[in-house]
Amino acid sequence: MAIHEECGVFGMIGEVNPTIARDVYYGLYALQHRGQESCGIVINDDGIFASHKDTGLVGEVFSERELSDLPAGGMAIGHVRYATTGGNTRNNIQPMIVSHQKGNLCLAHNGNLTNSLYLRDKLELSGAIFHSTSDTEVISYVITRERLKTASIEQAVLNAIRYFEGAFSLVMMSSTKLIAVRDPKGFRPLCYGKRNDGSYVIASESCALNAVGASFVRDLEPGEMLVFSGENIECGPVSYREYCGGKKSPCIFEYIYFARPDSMIDGISVHETRVRAGRILAREHPVCADVVVGVPDSGLDAAIGFSVESGIPYEIGLVKNKYVGRSFIFPTKGQRTDTVRIKLSPVKSVLNNKRVVLIDDSIVRGTTSKRIISILREAGAKEIHLRISSPPFKHPCFYGVDVDSEDNLIANHHSPEDIARLIGADSIGFLPMDSLGEMSGCELYCSACFDGKYPTGIPDDTRKDRFEKKLSEV
Repeated sequence: MAIHEECGVFGMIGEVNPTIARDVYYGLYALQHRGQESCGIVINDDGIFASHKDTGLVGEVFSERELSDLPAGGMAIGHVRYATTGGNTRNNIQPMIVSHQKGNLCLAHNGNLTNSLYLRDKLELSGAIFHSTSDTEVISYVITRERLKTASIEQAVLNAIRYFEGAFSLVMMSSTKLIAVRDPKGFRPLCYGKRNDGSYVIASESCALNAVGASFVRDLEPGEMLVFSGENIECGPVSYREYCGGKKSPCIFEYIYFARPDSMIDGISVHETRVRAGRILAREHPVCADVVVGVPDSGLDAAIGFSVESGIPYEIGLVKNKYVGRSFIFPTKGQRTDTVRIKLSPVKSVLNNKRVVLIDDSIVRGTTSKRIISILREAGAKEIHLRISSPPFKHPCFYGVDVDSEDNLIANHHSPEDIARLIGADSIGFLPMDSLGEMSGCELYCSACFDGKYPTGIPDDTRKDRFEKKLSEV
């Protein structure tokens, strides 16, 4: 499995809090699975933004010293990033701070605009100078332009949203307000909660609310904007729903792979969704076997479901080395060491001379699956039947996932039988497309990576005429 989601966002607002940097740190730690390339925290200290951000994991970027050096404050936002639009350069690290005539804006973004290149071209023609290659700066520039023409930051954001296409879950901070926005399709999750001290928390996933002691209140509706005011936080958020009511398209892959299993997204348990996927696989692709083994971590829940439905015992057959992080020194090209072997180790007593059902969440290029199967063979498995808790991954994603081409997607060029032969499995079975609704418990979702049906069409180059009138106003 080699798919990466773009990022995770986190925000807090309440009374001045001397430990707010540490609270955001805990929230980002809970969201680390959503981005491992860089992270940052920005704190609003009475209208002055103090920040620390760098490349690396949360635990690498923030030591006790960095957290202690950040000031107390009543508002803060944080971000973990995996780069899709724009590379992993220091200028692209978020949260992003923009200064303008009416103050400062700090912004963190999860998703990917499908019209960002066209927006950038138009803005550059009007004199804009960009300092990064990310679509987050495009978003901040459009909002800033609108802010100079409006009386409030919330009106500026509402005006700006009409220019954006694609996926954007945003957390923004002005000198007095914290704002959360979820795009009208609801591609990426965003929720908020409340703590006993009266502060509010916004996060990409509910697991991050738990990490800071906040009780879940609800998910933002697709198209909704929430505004929290630091001057009257006791009144709670104000909801703006001008962009609500359209056809929703939440990413189905959030349930299959991206989100943590202890999260709830749009009222649906991620863990229960994955268990249902495993049960469906057992019914659709039964097999005579001795043991069910999940690929850590996102294959484990589906493996439990497959075991329950089939009656085949579930065992821990692969152990993940949880200390292999970004700082690990991986082998050079000239070395033969297989990095999959560093990350995963077989439990030979479980696998030796057994017929194994191996459960994983997806197959992208096929190289990782081939290596895992090889490891199981060497551990003594006599049969390996691979079951995938998603349909075949055939198409690129333009909404915040780092798969932007069909060229290396093995399922786009090979039948399931061919894939099994190429990766060394005795058999293979994918989750049927028509069972995604049963798996997720929802009727509307984006499954473009499986079926090629993009809710907003494909990016930029085929869309210029559609945006010409809108962009002439920017």
